[in-house]
Amino acid sequence: QVQLVESGGGSVQAGGSLRLSCTASGSTWNRRCMGWFRQVPGKEREAVAHISTDDGSTYYADYVNGRFTISQDNAKDTVYLQMNNLKPSDTAMYYCAAVGLARAHCSGGYWLPSIGSFGQGTRVSVSS
Repeated sequence: QVQLVESGGGSVQAGGSLRLSCTASGSTWNRRCMGWFRQVPGKEREAVAHISTDDGSTYYADYVNGRFTISQDNAKDTVYLQMNNLKPSDTAMYYCAAVGLARAHCSGGYWLPSIGSFGQGTRVSVSS
């Protein structure tokens, strides 16, 4: 069992930045891969970025296009998502997630959004 608590969402104007944080507890095996997903009403949840807690290797969705950075502080059991140059299309509920995926699958982007443990979410709103 993994517990995840997110923070850091908010409202910004286009071009602005936000940093999301996620503190995890519980089974370390089941959080070998951690990441962020996002969802808007009426659409399916989609991956944003993943990080392997084994070696820090990462995966980013194509639409991120160099604007976001996922990182971890293993001493604090915390994962971050630094989001720069935000666009109105980034407006969504952002969820921290964890799953027991091996490094190759984690950084390869092979994580279905229906699998793993998810936090309660933090809202990000970007205005034009």
